[in-house]
Amino acid sequence: MTTVTPSGRLPLGYVYLETKRQLRNVRAMVFTFAVPVVMLLVFGSAFGSVTDPTTHLQYLVVTTLQMASYGAMMAAFSQAFAIVNERSIGWNRQLRVTPLSGWAFMVSKVIAAMAFAAMSIVVTVVVATVVLHASLDPWHWLAAGFGIWCGVVPFALIAILIGQFAKPSFAQPVFMVVFMGMSILGGLWVPLSVMPSWMGSVAHLMPSYWLNRIGQMGAGATGSAGMTEPALVLAGWALVLGAVIAWRYRRDAARA
Repeated sequence: MTTVTPSGRLPLGYVYLETKRQLRNVRAMVFTFAVPVVMLLVFGSAFGSVTDPTTHLQYLVVTTLQMASYGAMMAAFSQAFAIVNERSIGWNRQLRVTPLSGWAFMVSKVIAAMAFAAMSIVVTVVVATVVLHASLDPWHWLAAGFGIWCGVVPFALIAILIGQFAKPSFAQPVFMVVFMGMSILGGLWVPLSVMPSWMGSVAHLMPSYWLNRIGQMGAGATGSAGMTEPALVLAGWALVLGAVIAWRYRRDAARA
């Protein structure tokens, strides 16, 4: 049984067990890793070393960053199903009667999501460099991957919100609408430059756009001031979502 520390402190033992439990889900891991890699092999091979006129990066590099972002998002959103399942068996009710704070609950889920996302990002980049021979220096790969990894936080929080509010029968449709909508509108599947102009305006409202953008800036793309702007936007999303989740958890705990 996991010991929970007093409210306001992070129970490291619980975080460790939660992360370990998530990483044991072999089917989810294979699906999360396979989809972006297959899409990378299909779309990345089609463009080769052609240069993207918008970012001045190889199209292959741009596609790699899109698929790394896509896989990281998928890993983060997988938390929604875990939380819905926990609610259905009453595990969340058990947690609410412990001293576990809303912030500690939230952080434990985010850490598990980020561990999952890190593995997806690494697998995607390794396939791009080893199999497709994507050309980018190690420093820029590291900066791009680290930026995408940090940018996963808001998506893990969105998954927690879905898990807290969605009923089991509606979790799958809600997940698909949110995930697919953000993937398309954020430019992770198709470059925004080939989409209608109104979609470009909508994209700037999506955290997925900024997740893709922070990866491009880390890779040395031109046409922007750097990683600061996307980092601030994603941090803003994380703060707002985190406050809502903590409030919801405290309210449920008070009812319990």
